[in-house]
Amino acid sequence: MIKLRTYVYIDSLQPQLAEYMATVSQGFLTVPGDACLWVEVSPGMAVHRLTDIALKATRVRLTQQVVERAYGSMVIHHRDQSDVREAGHVLLSHLGARQDDREPCRIAWQEIVRAMTPDHTVLINRQNRRGSMILPGQSMFILETEPAGYIIYAANQAEKAANITLIEVRAVGAFGRLILSGSEADVDEAAAAAIAAVQRPSGT
Repeated sequence: MIKLRTYVYIDSLQPQLAEYMATVSQGFLTVPGDACLWVEVSPGMAVHRLTDIALKATRVRLTQQVVERAYGSMVIHHRDQSDVREAGHVLLSHLGARQDDREPCRIAWQEIVRAMTPDHTVLINRQNRRGSMILPGQSMFILETEPAGYIIYAANQAEKAANITLIEVRAVGAFGRLILSGSEADVDEAAAAAIAAVQRPSGT
């Protein structure tokens, strides 16, 4: 039996998130404004069948596919929102599921660190080389979620809400992690948007 862990639809990828996803993607690269669907299932091998179904039924492109023993995730995108929505409907129909059958998102950790020191920011920047750099004096927001895929929607909504910088967006594995930075006020606003997003994730 295939278990639906994550099912999240994004109507328009924000610029930083789209570019960040492109740095880790092994498939067709996203660009800002694309619609996107992130699906995670268990067991992991089941994602191959779902990928095949989505690609044959619509014009969506495969952004990324990660297959582990326990979990498998697929990310598809297209400029036309209707293609991405249709792919989602086809996948749910194949699973005999509704989007409400997905696992609810649990926040494993959330924290804002204010007025970052130079020593701290240098170490973070050395560890995270796919996103942008955090600068001394900025505030930093950290969010971890379970399942991991929900972190993508949190990142997109945070970028919509405030003038922030994406440092890390890790959306595969047991937990997802988002790190962003900016002024104190912008980070507070982005954090609120990210938390609201995972509490009420989108669907098609």
